[in-house]
Amino acid sequence: MRETRSDGDLLRAIAADGDRRAFEELYRRYAPWLLARLRGRCADAGVVDDVVQETFLAVWRGTARYREEGDVAGWLWRIGSRRLIDALRGDGARGRLRQALSRLRHRDEVSAEERVLAGVEHGDLAGALVRLSPELRAVLQATVIDGLTTREAAVLLGIPPGTVKTRAMRARKQLREALA
Repeated sequence: MRETRSDGDLLRAIAADGDRRAFEELYRRYAPWLLARLRGRCADAGVVDDVVQETFLAVWRGTARYREEGDVAGWLWRIGSRRLIDALRGDGARGRLRQALSRLRHRDEVSAEERVLAGVEHGDLAGALVRLSPELRAVLQATVIDGLTTREAAVLLGIPPGTVKTRAMRARKQLREALA
């Protein structure tokens, strides 16, 4: 009877030697579970299948590195959920934004986005943003600039949704005070 290797042993073998058998064992162990969990978040089976494949490709290629903290299932879930958010955002919001921008392309006037970005780079807002703590800036980046929901930002940042809301509120308050 063959001995079952631990998750850590499998990941070390994949990272060090490109051990195909270790990868296949890890895939058999976790792919069905990840697939089921992601299907609970997205009804499009094609998108979910692609996300699971991308998750395990990241493991195989070494672009996702396990730091031996926490369990492997949680680590794979973080990779998969972030890739699902990317996939959903790419098809939805980015597609709509591309369409809207293509309709406006013929105009010569400066866009509102360009005005805001100029203010961010050169105005008072830039200084106020720099003075925010990294945690508050990360929440603003995720929710305001990237347009993620509170729940999506929580998954991305690895913090509870309530913490995202609290940090966003604190960041807005500090920005208001700095710009007043």
